[in-house]
Amino acid sequence: IRFASKKEARRYGELKLLARGGEIRDLKTQPPYDLVVNGTKVCRYVADFSYVTRAGLPVTEDVKGVATEAFKIKAKLFRALCGREVVVV
Repeated sequence: IRFASKKEARRYGELKLLARGGEIRDLKTQPPYDLVVNGTKVCRYVADFSYVTRAGLPVTEDVKGVATEAFKIKAKLFRALCGREVVVV
């Protein structure tokens, strides 16, 4: 697997350990989300990771050094459409 940064690769290692320990499940890398408003696809947001916690809660994570304006807009749109925050690591 190729990662955009060393920080993202480190986070993947941490998440793999959590998955092996049973703390999370269904770990996915680069999951895409089509952000659709009133039947119109506005854009596609590709997160760094997604997984489900032991409590059954879905989590979407993005590893960021600097949050760009485009990311901020996509994160707000994701929250409005999906009803949950993007966790920034």
